[in-house]
Amino acid sequence: MRIGVISDTHGSIFYFEKALQILESCDTIIHGGDVLYHGPRNPLPEGYNPKELAEKINSMKNILFARGNCDADVDQMVIHHPIQSPYLLLQLGNHKIFVCHGHTKEKNQYIQMAKDYQINIFIYGHSHVKELYKDGDLVVLNPGSTALPKDNIHSVAIIEADVVRLINIENQEVIKELRLI
Repeated sequence: MRIGVISDTHGSIFYFEKALQILESCDTIIHGGDVLYHGPRNPLPEGYNPKELAEKINSMKNILFARGNCDADVDQMVIHHPIQSPYLLLQLGNHKIFVCHGHTKEKNQYIQMAKDYQINIFIYGHSHVKELYKDGDLVVLNPGSTALPKDNIHSVAIIEADVVRLINIENQEVIKELRLI
C-alpha cells in the first residue's frame, strides 16, 4: 500500500496539482488540514483558487482530511469528503495512523496520545515545517506545507511498506527518508 501525505494547501490549486504528480500513484492520500483558505496571517499562495481546488478534490475518491485551524464550516459545504475534526484515526495496511492538524495542543501531547493508543505513525501539519523522525516506535511526520513552506521547499510525503519519504514537489527529489522497521 502506498499512502500520500499532504498538508497546508491553503487554496493553492497550483501546488496541489504539482503534489498530485508525485502522489497520483498512491492508494490513499491523507491531508493534514488547512485545505482551502490561506488564513489571515499568510500571504496568498501562488495559484490561489479555492473554488478550483475544491472541484479538483471533489473529483478524487481516495483522499481523507483532518480539520485545520483555517478550515471552516463553509469548506465542508464545498468539499464533498468529510473533514474529520479534531482527529483522523485509521488503519491502512499494517499502519495504525493518527492524524491531526496540530494547532490545539503542544506536539509532545499529541505524541503521548499516539503512544497511548499504540499508533505507528503520527501525522500533523500547521507549522509549515517538515519533520520526519522516530520517537521510540512512533514515526512522527509533518509533510510541511505544500503551498506556503517556511523553508521555501514545497513538499509532500509518501509512506510505503517499510519506508517514509519526504519529497520536494518542485524537483521530485527525496529530502529525507526513514525506515519504519
